[in-house]
Amino acid sequence: MKKLSDLDELLDLDEEDAFDETEDAFEEDVFEEEDDYEFEYAGNMPDKRILLLVIAVAVIGVAAVAAAVLLAGGSRKKEAAVETLVSSASGEAEPDSGETAGGQEQMAENDPTSDGTGTADQADAAADDTDKQNASAEAGETADDGEAVQEDAAQEQDPQTSTMSTEQGTEVNVTELLSSGSVAQTDQVTIGIDVARYQGTIDWEQVAASGIDFAMVRVGYRADKSREICADSNARFNMQEAQKHGIKVGAYFFSTATTTQEAVEEAGWVADYISQYQITYPVAYDCEGFDQPDSAQYGLTNAERTEIAIAFVTEINNRGYTPMFYSSMGELTGSAKWDTQRIEEICRVWVAQYPETPYPQTAKSSYTGAHVMWQYTNRGTVAGISKPVDVNVAYFGYEGTAQARSDEAPEEAKADVEALMNFTQVSENVTAKDSTNLRDIPSQGADSRVVYTLKNGEAAARTGVSDSGWSRLEWNGQTVYAVSSYLTTDISYQAPAVSSQEGAGSGDGLKTKFAERNDQVTAKIEVNLRMLPSVTNPDAAVAAVLHNGEYVTRTGINEEYGWSRVDYNGQILYCISSYLTN
Repeated sequence: MKKLSDLDELLDLDEEDAFDETEDAFEEDVFEEEDDYEFEYAGNMPDKRILLLVIAVAVIGVAAVAAAVLLAGGSRKKEAAVETLVSSASGEAEPDSGETAGGQEQMAENDPTSDGTGTADQADAAADDTDKQNASAEAGETADDGEAVQEDAAQEQDPQTSTMSTEQGTEVNVTELLSSGSVAQTDQVTIGIDVARYQGTIDWEQVAASGIDFAMVRVGYRADKSREICADSNARFNMQEAQKHGIKVGAYFFSTATTTQEAVEEAGWVADYISQYQITYPVAYDCEGFDQPDSAQYGLTNAERTEIAIAFVTEINNRGYTPMFYSSMGELTGSAKWDTQRIEEICRVWVAQYPETPYPQTAKSSYTGAHVMWQYTNRGTVAGISKPVDVNVAYFGYEGTAQARSDEAPEEAKADVEALMNFTQVSENVTAKDSTNLRDIPSQGADSRVVYTLKNGEAAARTGVSDSGWSRLEWNGQTVYAVSSYLTTDISYQAPAVSSQEGAGSGDGLKTKFAERNDQVTAKIEVNLRMLPSVTNPDAAVAAVLHNGEYVTRTGINEEYGWSRVDYNGQILYCISSYLTN
């Protein structure tokens, strides 16, 4: 395509060619026509040359005007498309494009009822007509711009974005805090539990089969005195196993931060700790017990505690997780312990409120403040968990599972079998008073495995003693556990006669007499419940094992031989009294 600077050359060439053609025709005619025709043609020739020149100039002028209009229109459209993309990326409302604004101004200028300084002149009207006439030509050039606008519209209709903006049902300051990676959120009600080492070793396969949707896993805490951040000893195992069995995972941290700097440090630690796991549900800030004099947070004001909490949830958000704040209804209502309104504006709220009649008989929490998760009991019973557990209703769910933030896979985690017990470190040799089973975990239940039966006179190294009644031993390079009462540090100890075995004095148990009792008892650790009050009668089979935390009604006691009679699920059974506690 020629540049405008070449127009003079084009004009000269066209003019010379036109003249040559005319001259040739004249020469042919001159031999056939009379001389007067020659003078007539010679007289008309300058007029035709002038006419051709005028036509050429007019055509080129029109082309130049059309080209200028096209360039200006395309530029305006591209600038408008760029503005649209920038506004969409920044999250702002899409402004009117320059083209639309210009059109509105043009309409105002052409409107005879306008309050403008005058009507549009002839040139503006002509330019407007020219734009309309060239609309078909512009259509092909601006097709890409149209696709960009359609893409912007699709982004604005993103279902995740719309869910984030309406989830709370009330206005919030930071709607982006309601996201969870790239997993689309739903308004489905989901049921979950929150767990820590206090629940012991959880059988997550059974939990999944029970229908639990999600688990909020305690990942750690900050010690009050040492100020050290500590991991929950079962956190990795719980996240790993819940994830493995299809239960969506969230997390919480028990904070004792006294400054915003400590809160940010805690949040950073949490984000790093959970980065190898698929955290779909929120990451919560949990702060309790600050009114107790021995708490590091004792004496902080509501405003100070709130600033610390906001520092934590903000850093969690900065690290790419959905933050949430946990507290009780009593602490939140009327801003009793927290600046509740500020917290509601910055993140989600998880409230604890325990009705007399649990969910679903009680359909919703009596807490009237904004909240998206409700902890409705701390005494839930769930298959696969031997201890009472907190149960929650979340007024949201997720269509999929979030991916781990880290590309590095976590190492295989094992359960902390000592999670429910505090062991005091010792270093001594012990032997069995008679014989005792060495188990792989401190439990006599079906989940434990007998590694070896230690006999009287065989020595093992004891490394820990728990007030729960278990000892930790080292046997052939393996950590094992035994009931402490069956062990002695006297390696020369001689096993007593069978008749002195606890409970053995009752013989076959058929004539054992019981004094009436009516009290609730549980096992100190675990105790066998037998069909008869005897350890020698073959008919005194073990019918069940009572675990610590499981309560039964004791209906009778025999002080002479040390037996108790209990009602276990409607069945009368017997156990050794010294293994029980109230």
